[in-house]
Amino acid sequence: MPAFRQVGEKQLPNPVLCMAWSPKRDLIALANTAGELLLHRLANFQRVWSLPPNENTGKEITALAWRPDGKILAFSLGDTKLVVLCDAEKAEILHLFPLENPVSCMHWMEVLEESSVLNSFYTSEDESNLFLPKLPTLPKSEEKSDEILNLLGEVRLNILVLGGGSGFVELYAYGMYKIATLPGVPGTCSSLCLSSDLKSLSIITEIRSADNDPEICYIQLDTGLLSDCLPEVTRMARKFTHISTLLQYLRLSLTCMCEAWEDILMQMDLRLTKFVQEKNTSTQVQDEFLELLLWGQSSPELQALLMNQLTVKGLKKLGQSIETSYSSIQKLVISHLQSGSEALLYHLSEVKGMSLWKQKFQPLGLDSAAIEDAITAVGSFTLKANELLQVIDKSMKNFKAFFRWLYVAMLRMSEEHVPPELNKMTQKDIAFVADFLSEHFSENEELFDRKGKYFNVERVGQYLKDEDEDLVSPPNTKGNQWLKFLQESTHLKESPLLFPSYSQKSLHFVKRMMEGVIELCLQKPAEIIGKSVKQAVCLPLYTVPESSENTPRLFELPSLYNDKKTNMHYGVFCMPEISPCKLYLLRKFTDPFRPVPNGLMAIDLSNVLSHSIDDAAAGASSDCVYSCQDARFYDDETLTVVLRASEEENRGRVLAQLPLGSALSCEEEFNWDPSLRLDQQSGAIPVKGLVLENQWRDLENMKAQYVAVNGIRKVACVLSSNLRHVRVYEMDVEDEEDEERPESQNASSDQDGLEETPAIRGEAEGGETEGGGQRAKEQLESGEALELS
Repeated sequence: MPAFRQVGEKQLPNPVLCMAWSPKRDLIALANTAGELLLHRLANFQRVWSLPPNENTGKEITALAWRPDGKILAFSLGDTKLVVLCDAEKAEILHLFPLENPVSCMHWMEVLEESSVLNSFYTSEDESNLFLPKLPTLPKSEEKSDEILNLLGEVRLNILVLGGGSGFVELYAYGMYKIATLPGVPGTCSSLCLSSDLKSLSIITEIRSADNDPEICYIQLDTGLLSDCLPEVTRMARKFTHISTLLQYLRLSLTCMCEAWEDILMQMDLRLTKFVQEKNTSTQVQDEFLELLLWGQSSPELQALLMNQLTVKGLKKLGQSIETSYSSIQKLVISHLQSGSEALLYHLSEVKGMSLWKQKFQPLGLDSAAIEDAITAVGSFTLKANELLQVIDKSMKNFKAFFRWLYVAMLRMSEEHVPPELNKMTQKDIAFVADFLSEHFSENEELFDRKGKYFNVERVGQYLKDEDEDLVSPPNTKGNQWLKFLQESTHLKESPLLFPSYSQKSLHFVKRMMEGVIELCLQKPAEIIGKSVKQAVCLPLYTVPESSENTPRLFELPSLYNDKKTNMHYGVFCMPEISPCKLYLLRKFTDPFRPVPNGLMAIDLSNVLSHSIDDAAAGASSDCVYSCQDARFYDDETLTVVLRASEEENRGRVLAQLPLGSALSCEEEFNWDPSLRLDQQSGAIPVKGLVLENQWRDLENMKAQYVAVNGIRKVACVLSSNLRHVRVYEMDVEDEEDEERPESQNASSDQDGLEETPAIRGEAEGGETEGGGQRAKEQLESGEALELS
């Protein structure tokens, strides 16, 4: 009876480039060459959802990583140099950020260190909720805004490590805030592993030279500053992640405000401009309207404009649109922009307090002057939001009085009945409308040259334009007693206690300026922490022949692993050109300066399988020679490997579990000559033989090549050499009899582009319709994958 139970199999239409199991659930994420991101369940390899390629984000997925709590999936895009954080339940993009270089690999780890200081921080972290009201959800996207705020996840520190070409390595706390930029890493990163105690970072790099084949190296970086200052790093990172989340919230709020402002509000400006261009008289538009206000008579041209182009019905519609739009924008400013700005100001003030505690936070690069600039920028943004509120309030009053008067005038022109309640107009009302006409209806040649219109009656839209130009009609500050007092006071004029107002700029401009200042404030710690990281170990392993350049680099060995119990880094790799039947195991303590016994050993795979009597009777060779195709750490003591028999043997591929206990007990030491590559001294590496009794099974009808595993959930996914054929297994149970196996096992092994079964196809299509996200959520909630004993 074969070991492991097959629970699903599928032929996929597009080759798979990346695959990663969820750390908490029986779900596996796949990325393919078409740029799709797919999520499948363990049971029958059922598709939960798919995220198609997007023109705005990109089409070339280069790496995948799950957040340790399994709620967020990160993926990188090579064509746009973006990293995207996606909600695992609904396939919705929650956050993305650009990078200078494309990412070739990523690793998302969680810090497991415990201390009394950290525990007290974990319990008191949400104290901001005592001082700040809960941020309201955004209209039309209530779920989205809640998810933005949930991006923070758990309080315990987790770090997303990104690696790419030209020595590019960056660390992002909680997957959002860049906590370190690491300089000086040679070559292109192919694998990364940051230890759970934050003492070191292991990297596999590929170093190219003009003359020789690419060289694979193992590098260990000393990240001791992160480890030594873990409580301070956690506090700082958490605050900065709060700030990043709030900036995203403000962006979405401003987007909602722009959507609430409608183009119909520009009709008055455009109609008046057309009227100026077509009229034959030399009188000003302002004079035409004032004459109508004072004498109740208008020129034939103005009457034609009002009755034929604007119309009574159009005027009512315009008035309603302005009132609805302005009210929506006003509510968004009060409830969202002001609340978000207050929360941002609170968290930045807390960070400033940290920066003044120099003994604790100065080594991390917190700069109080830069944080003070960020606080000032947020204050300016708040002032600009308040200015917009005043403009909206004044505009609503002006338009209401103006439209009421103009509506009555147009009814009289058309000789229709005027309701008595509208017919009364006091001298004060007439003066109010006259002031409005004189201020808003004067022709502006400069404005026509800039915007193609003579008038700017509508004053709110200019605040929502994402432009660098000054406001067309900045607020009139004449008679403002406070501004006059400030100008006359030599001490207060340049006081750092007062926020600059930028009266000539739009809200969008001040928002972008605020984001830039906060970005500068966030960058300093990343530079300081990055400079503290030093290279402790650099071991050249072997060269890769140019002939293998076409193999997918995303699956290639070496693979890295962190044993959290013993604080060890592990690396597993093969050197097929030197010794194809051996698997090499490299280990280092996470403390880079602590020597490790038996740091390198080889496992002989040539006779690793112990075949049964039935196999021998059937003619199977008992000494079949195997080589390793792929190897991944299943847990601290086990490797999951895909083995391939030598060409002479008439056997398929094998999936096996290799126990590492006997290999790690090898007492023979390897003396590494630092002047030589490992493959040049491979003959001296201690070798340990292994024979497996039952922890393996033949992979029938499949040219298996790669494997992805999750030892916590006890599952594995095997991928064929053509990158289209997948099988999933439960690893700690034995397979049932042949007749009980899934029917899909009889599927042809490596047919490119095999069609999906009707049931799965229907589900896949449903997942990509409008209701696909909701269906995915229901599947995840109601059809949770099998719990394994």
